Amino acid sequence: MKKAIFSFLIFFALLLISGAGYFYHSITTPASAKSLETIVRINHGQSFKSIATQLHSKDLIRNEMVFYFLGRLTGQARDVKAGHYQLDPSWSMVRILDHLTIGREALNRIQIPEGLSWWQTGRLLEHEGLVDFEEFSRLVNDQDFLEGLGVHGKSAEGFLFPETYYLSPTRDIGARRLISIMIGQFWKSTGHLWEQMDFDEVYQTINLASLVEKETGISAERRIVSGVFHNRIQKNMLLQCDPTIIYGLGEEFEGRLRRSHLEDRDNPYNTYRHRGFPPTPICSPGLASIKAALFPEEHNYLYFVSRNDGSHHFSKTLQEHNRAVNRYQRGR
Repeated sequence: MKKAIFSFLIFFALLLISGAGYFYHSITTPASAKSLETIVRINHGQSFKSIATQLHSKDLIRNEMVFYFLGRLTGQARDVKAGHYQLDPSWSMVRILDHLTIGREALNRIQIPEGLSWWQTGRLLEHEGLVDFEEFSRLVNDQDFLEGLGVHGKSAEGFLFPETYYLSPTRDIGARRLISIMIGQFWKSTGHLWEQMDFDEVYQTINLASLVEKETGISAERRIVSGVFHNRIQKNMLLQCDPTIIYGLGEEFEGRLRRSHLEDRDNPYNTYRHRGFPPTPICSPGLASIKAALFPEEHNYLYFVSRNDGSHHFSKTLQEHNRAVNRYQRGR
């Protein structure tokens, strides 16, 4: 009898050792030697057992019961956070579970280029599935909402800062959230430029910067273009900036400016007919254009015309400008 009990204990001990060895091997050995990035969405309130099943169905773990017991034994089962995660079958169960409990989500990379109008930004974000355009349109013109973000203008135009954003698919969605992020990034990126300036001065600078942004994409020309606009304002000249007219035409602009557009007094953004800056910025300028607006190059240029290669010819007199127009635009 004693011999039988002893044999049973030996067998039981071996079974425990074998089981522990299998458990350790399972939690430390990846499901695959090949790396294959896989996106997994964990929902709020999702049970840990269903998470284990989900990971197994995506071939990220070999044994869902082992993963389940690992989470229970370590206490991490209750710490898994909802979100979108980029996981890999070449990771061990231990690493996958750590990743889910740390909450290190797979982020969406969204690039907002310089020079977009608010509606172009809204359409881009809608295309990415991050906002509803109608809600975006309402909020960028909601002055009460914008006041809370430090923007005291008619709209958010000019303040939706162009940047590459890394956004949480779980938290960073919806027009209110995205507008708040972009305006917050504006103040974070430009705040050091506004010392001793009130908002009206900031707004005027962004207005000018938006014109610079739309007129040239060549970095060496930005401060020169800014200087031209400064000179024309000082002389009470019309700015005569084509991009302002285009902005005033809105999303319906067909791609070609006509004489009727230049003569249209009903377009408040027509700087061929209305003096001074347009009512609002016409796009969100980048940091380089903002600095150019703040620090224009000092010169006597009053005109510029495209050379049709991205660069511009700058002139001090109307006669010189007309010759440049004939040369570069009319081919004479």
